[in-house]
Amino acid sequence: FRMADKPIWEQIGSSFVQHYYQLFDTDRTQLGAIYIDASCLTWEGQQFQGKAAIVEKLSSLPFQKIAHSITAQDHQPTPDSCILSMVVGQLKADVLPQVLGFQQSVLLKRCKEARVCTSEVFRLGLHNMG
Repeated sequence: FRMADKPIWEQIGSSFVQHYYQLFDTDRTQLGAIYIDASCLTWEGQQFQGKAAIVEKLSSLPFQKIAHSITAQDHQPTPDSCILSMVVGQLKADVLPQVLGFQQSVLLKRCKEARVCTSEVFRLGLHNMG
């Protein structure tokens, strides 16, 4: 299945996801470029609004090294020309004893020539059954 065979929103969503996690895993301080002042982040139930607050949160997470592994991603267009992306995967951080699952949803909006993240929700898969 070649990238060119996929609908444009899947191509944009996939390349954004790849770019996002590459930045996250190598230098989180560079993530500011993908947010605007109206952007919102919900991180494990905590709310952050605005580029500065979001980058401060992501930069202050308590690990030095992290690696994300994407197991699935879904993208769909919204009626107002945005792209909704949901990512499922695993992450390994130097402060964690084991690999953890995570889910992340991102809303991408066209802003000038680029796509920016206006809404983002992140959860670790730490749910005890039973």
